[in-house]
Amino acid sequence: MSRSLRALILVGFVAACGSSNYAPPKNLDNACSIVDQRPSYLSAMKRSQNRWGVPVAVQMATIYQESRFIGNARTPHEYALGVIPLGRQSSAYGYSQALDGTWEEYKRDQGAFRARRDDIGHATDFMGWYMKQSEVSLGIPLGDARNQYLAYHEGRTGYRRGSFRRKAWLLRVSGEVADRAVLYDTQLKSCGKL
Repeated sequence: MSRSLRALILVGFVAACGSSNYAPPKNLDNACSIVDQRPSYLSAMKRSQNRWGVPVAVQMATIYQESRFIGNARTPHEYALGVIPLGRQSSAYGYSQALDGTWEEYKRDQGAFRARRDDIGHATDFMGWYMKQSEVSLGIPLGDARNQYLAYHEGRTGYRRGSFRRKAWLLRVSGEVADRAVLYDTQLKSCGKL
C-alpha cells in the first residue's frame, strides 16, 4: 500500500472518530421508538429524573420542542434587508437549546465545567436543574409540562412578569408540549420503558 493511500486512510479514520452523530432519531411521535433507537437518551433522562425529579416525558417533550432531538441544533441566522448576515437569533445551542449565559450559570453552580450542550446527559441534567429551580422559585410542579416550558422559554423572570400572556403562539406551543408529554408518558408506560 502506498504512503499516500495509508495517509488518506489514517486521516479518514481520525475524522470519523472525531465526529458525532447529531442526527435525530426517526419517528419522533413515538417515544418507544426514540428510546429503542437511542437507549442513551432514556438512561440520561432517568438519571436527571432521579436527581432533579423532572419526569422523563416532560424532558422528552421539551427536547422535542426545543431541538427535535438534534444534538447540535442552533437558531437560524438573521439577515438585514434579507441578505446581510447579522448572526444567529440567539446563543441557544444543543439538545436543550440552552443560552450561553444560562449554560455558564449551570456549569458554575454544578461544578460541571466540562459539560457540553450537545451531550444528551449534560443537556438533560441542565434541564432538570433549571426546572427544579423553577419549581422552587415559582412553585411550578415538575410534572406541569405546560408551565415548566413557559418558564423555560421565557426565563423565570419573564414567567414571573407574565410575558407569555402576550404571545398567543407561545401559549399554543406550551399546550403542544403538555400534550406531547402526556403522549410520551403513555407510550413509554405501554412499552415498559417507565
